[in-house]
Amino acid sequence: MINKSLLLSLMFLSLPALAAAPFTPEQEARIKELIRETLVQNPAILAEAADAFDKEASRQQQNVVAQMVVKNHDALFNDAGSPRIGAEKPALTLVYFTDYNCVFCKKFDADIEKLLKSYPQVAVVLKPLPYRAETSLTSARLALTVWEQQPKNFLKLHERLMAKKGNHDEASIAAALDKTGIRLKEPSKASLDTINRNLTLAQQLGVQGTPATLVGNELISGAVPYAQLEAAVKGALQAKP
Repeated sequence: MINKSLLLSLMFLSLPALAAAPFTPEQEARIKELIRETLVQNPAILAEAADAFDKEASRQQQNVVAQMVVKNHDALFNDAGSPRIGAEKPALTLVYFTDYNCVFCKKFDADIEKLLKSYPQVAVVLKPLPYRAETSLTSARLALTVWEQQPKNFLKLHERLMAKKGNHDEASIAAALDKTGIRLKEPSKASLDTINRNLTLAQQLGVQGTPATLVGNELISGAVPYAQLEAAVKGALQAKP
């Protein structure tokens, strides 16, 4: 049986040079045959190679995210148009991309709330994205306008919008405003500017959908289990100087 390390060397070092190597056609065919036979007999090798590839891709993505965080620090963390909840003087600030029509966001929102209760030194900046439907834009603009004009009322409107099962319509958005006692004639122009900035940031960070959460230099995609979110937060807090 061929040693795994030897096989991987053949796969990743020898094959690219086969065309230039002084092998006969028969030798080239035999090398390929040996590799195929060993892969069939040892399929775990493919899993090891795939795992190594995934780890390297993840490392490269984190490097890209880290560069984008530095480049866009103020837009991510200090945008006055983006709602902020949690600690007033945080040791760590998360950036949370969400959508009021996203069923996964509505589930994950409860974990964000749980996290803030467990880690009072953490803050979260919310950046709504209108990915799902037209009412994603409508609800996001209204929430951002409330943050701009009535910041003390933002959280209760946010929670009410997130409590709706399924997609919003005009009636459900109006009901959310009514039940929270918020009077608002129309969304502000600034709210649209904020959403456009959010869309630009999401594109630059490689956000493919919602929810997406920036924890330190790690971009967490999807409604991951609470334990994974908490582990990322702990790691980011420990990495703080």
